[in-house]
Amino acid sequence: MKDFLQTVEVQRWDDHRFYHHSRINQSLHFLSAVCFVIAYGMLFVEPAWAALLAWGVSMTTRQAGHFFFEPRGYDHVNDASDAHKEAIKVGYNIRRKIVLLAVWAAIPVLLWLQPSVFGLIEPSTDFMGYAHDLGIAWLALGAGGLVFRVLQLCFTQSVMTGLAWGYKIITDPFHDIKMYHRAPLWLLRGQLIDPMDHVSHATHARHG
Repeated sequence: MKDFLQTVEVQRWDDHRFYHHSRINQSLHFLSAVCFVIAYGMLFVEPAWAALLAWGVSMTTRQAGHFFFEPRGYDHVNDASDAHKEAIKVGYNIRRKIVLLAVWAAIPVLLWLQPSVFGLIEPSTDFMGYAHDLGIAWLALGAGGLVFRVLQLCFTQSVMTGLAWGYKIITDPFHDIKMYHRAPLWLLRGQLIDPMDHVSHATHARHG
C-alpha cells in the first residue's frame, strides 16, 4: 500500500511540475475541480446530468487550460523540452487528448443525426431526452477512457502504474482544489506564470 501511494504522489508531483505552470491553467483546474466534485455528488442521483456537468464544464475548462494557456516551449524549471514531457506523460498527452475530445465532440452529432444510434437505444423524442442520452453517452466515454488507459498502462508499464494513475484521476478534483485554490488570487495580482520556486527547491534538494 505504501508503494502504491508513493507512486500516486510521484505521478501527482510530475503532473504538477511539468504541465501546470500557467496561473490561468491552474485557475481553470480549480474551477474544473469544484465542478467535478459537484458532479461526483450528482452521480448518485442524476448520472446523466452529472456527466453533462463533468464534460460540458469541468473537462472543457480543464483542457482549455492545457491547450490554450500552458506554455509549450522549453521548460527551464525542469530542464525538459515539450516533446520530452509529452513523450513521458503517464496519462493523456496532447495527441491522446485530441483523439478523446474528437470522440467527445462527435457523440452529440451522432445522437442528433441518429437518435437511436442505429437501433441500439430507444430514440429520444424531445430535447430533455436528447440531453439525457448525451449525458449517459458521455458518462460511458469517461468511464471507457479511464479504463482503457489504466489497462494500457498495466500492459505497457506496470500494474502499479496503471492502478495508481486511475486512482489519481478519480481523486484529482479534491487534490486540485487543495493545490490550486490560490491560483485565481495570483492571477488577479498579475502573475501569469507560476515561478515554480518549490519545484526548483525540491530539485536542488534531491540533487544536492
